[in-house]
Amino acid sequence: MKRILALIVAVVFALGMATMGFAAEAPKEMKGTVTKVEGAKITFKDDKGKETTVEDKAAKDIKAGDKVTVKDGKVTKDAPKAADKPADKPADKPKKKKVEGC
Repeated sequence: MKRILALIVAVVFALGMATMGFAAEAPKEMKGTVTKVEGAKITFKDDKGKETTVEDKAAKDIKAGDKVTVKDGKVTKDAPKAADKPADKPADKPKKKKVEGC
């Protein structure tokens, strides 16, 4: 009886440790720049230089060079930051009028 109980405890412990190992491998959210798009497979490089490929059939309008966020296997395109947007043209300054009689 003690052997069976010890075996059950050992199996439960081993399965628990294996489950925690798999859970630790999958990051919840990743950000990076798209390097390649092949159908539903999107390859992107994160800030550290690591390339990752994900498959998302619902992702549309994503092309190489786009900044994306991957969360729970879904790829979303990040909005460009103010520094990434082209600067608006400065408003033309009104010309000064010449003053006569000086």
